[in-house]
Amino acid sequence: MELTAAVEERVFFMNEKFYNLPDEKQQRIIEAGFRVFSENSYKKSPMSEIADAAGISKSLLFHYFQNKKDLYMFLWDKGAEITLKYLNEYKCYEPTDLFEMMERGMKAKFKIMEKYPHMAAFTIKAFYEKDPQINAEIRKSYSKYFDRKAAKSLSALNPDDFVEGLDLQMMYREMYWAAEGYLWEMLQKGEPDAAQMEKDFKQLLTFWKSVYGKKEESK
Repeated sequence: MELTAAVEERVFFMNEKFYNLPDEKQQRIIEAGFRVFSENSYKKSPMSEIADAAGISKSLLFHYFQNKKDLYMFLWDKGAEITLKYLNEYKCYEPTDLFEMMERGMKAKFKIMEKYPHMAAFTIKAFYEKDPQINAEIRKSYSKYFDRKAAKSLSALNPDDFVEGLDLQMMYREMYWAAEGYLWEMLQKGEPDAAQMEKDFKQLLTFWKSVYGKKEESK
């Protein structure tokens, strides 16, 4: 909860003019930014196209955000804020069972995709963005969010629940990267099939549990 509050406070402070807008208009601009930036590289995403998609003038968009980089980084932080909010709402950090935490996390992400259909594609594309104006900032920010999220998840785990000698941190990273890679693959195919994704992810969880979970001793 502390991390969520910190992200929200920073995002609000840096974009106070934007937050004076009605909620409906805020959502239009956010979703327009997610969509345009997710469909193009940073360099090839004009502010005019985002403004048109949001139903506002380009000059008004620059009134809320100083430049394209300001808007891009706002959306990156907004994505982190939204994700953390839903992870907390779905109580993803409460269970001590890793696989239950991940299943709750999956449900939280599906809910996010329902409300912000272009956010997942934007955040993944932003991570791989090569433009030097933002690459370093994105990587630095990602490392901070990931490390805190991982630390929170790992602190709740009991090593006795897993195969002896397992590197829990490496296991967590492998599972996280696999899940993100799967999500990226599905997004490249167009409109994600939530039912198929849930089925596939449950199969992944079953596989991970069979590989990493401690085997019950036979009587």
